[in-house]
Amino acid sequence: MNKLTLSATTLIVSSLASGVALAAQDHAADQPMEKCYGVSLAGHNDCKAGPGTSCAGTSKMDYQGNAWTLVPEGTCTSIKTPNGHGSLKPMES
Repeated sequence: MNKLTLSATTLIVSSLASGVALAAQDHAADQPMEKCYGVSLAGHNDCKAGPGTSCAGTSKMDYQGNAWTLVPEGTCTSIKTPNGHGSLKPMES
């Protein structure tokens, strides 16, 4: 394969991959989400996790009860953790 053909093939494959990734992002943005408390790992919450924290990534412990993460709507309470299931309301840690 000559350099021109190889470059063109690489460009086409890259463009297709980018298009697929963007389409997947658009689809995910359309899915309803809900706050799920007590399911995130330390430092991986989506936003405000109670006193002493300010926003995303500030939870201090795994499965912190007042730290939430966005999950697909209807899945929160089915998420199992070592501390029980996810909750739609803040919990004690």
